[in-house]
Amino acid sequence: MARTLKAPPPEPAGSLADRAYDLFREGLRTGTFRPGQRLLETELAEQLGMSRTPVREAIRRLQSEGLIAHLPARGLCVAAYDAAQVDELYVMREALEGTAARLAAQHAGRPEIALLQRMLAQEEGLTGEAAAEHNRRFHRALHQAAHNRYLLRSLSAISDALLLLGPTTLETAGRAAAARAEHARIVAAIAARDGAAAEAAARAHIAAAHEARLAMAATEPA
Repeated sequence: MARTLKAPPPEPAGSLADRAYDLFREGLRTGTFRPGQRLLETELAEQLGMSRTPVREAIRRLQSEGLIAHLPARGLCVAAYDAAQVDELYVMREALEGTAARLAAQHAGRPEIALLQRMLAQEEGLTGEAAAEHNRRFHRALHQAAHNRYLLRSLSAISDALLLLGPTTLETAGRAAAARAEHARIVAAIAARDGAAAEAAARAHIAAAHEARLAMAATEPA
């Protein structure tokens, strides 16, 4: 007798909401969703390939994290930052990244330092989205090496906010090479267990990224 295959159980609504959340964040990274873009729940559900219920749950989560906003007369939109908010974001990022580098110099194990050194070597020749993704992974590895769960939580919120800024600053002329040199100074200081130098190098790195972001904004059409 032929065996009858059972249909897999339906995926829990919570799992679908998590998937919708992850897909939306990925859309921010890839530019599918742009800051200020209007969102319709029905269209978003169709675009993500699922029903409105998990999408609605994901939207609530994204709103609580500041990635989606509800604007008067416009409804749901991808959040967009003004110039003052961008400045405030980079001020906090500089402070937190500096702290992470200092703590990494104090607490990182040898395997974590070796990982940062390998990732540094892998940066050579990367461009475009490959460079941007590698940069995100490098910073995550640095954050993990700090061994501070509360700092990690704050840096995760900063990383989420950066999704709303559009293209990476690594796309500006000369920025990728400069970032590699800045990363090298951070990793060298961490390997030397020099917390002060690691913090200074990390702060300088984020300050340079901030300058590049301002330069990108200055060339955008009004």
